[in-house]
Amino acid sequence: MDNDGVRAQLYYDAHKKSQGAAYLLWFFLGGLGAHRFYVGRVGTGIVQLLLCLFGWLPLFAGWFALSIWWIVDAFLIPDMLRQANMEVADQVMGQSSPMRPRF
Repeated sequence: MDNDGVRAQLYYDAHKKSQGAAYLLWFFLGGLGAHRFYVGRVGTGIVQLLLCLFGWLPLFAGWFALSIWWIVDAFLIPDMLRQANMEVADQVMGQSSPMRPRF
């Protein structure tokens, strides 16, 4: 492996997202959307944060929706990580990744 290849591998290893960290954030801070902020899905992270803060206003319906969303996210985390890590790999390879909606 040449020097550039080693450098690219080190860059990727330093910037890739960890599945263990994502699941820890999901379990302990999932209601606040921390796992979504971690994988770069800032828009839906903000929505989860707002639901957590203001979900009690509409007769607790927001908290109910957030709890369902929290459970569903347990199954979505691997794909979110795969997409985030592919974007890091694209950056390493010098390719611009196509604009994907990241909600």
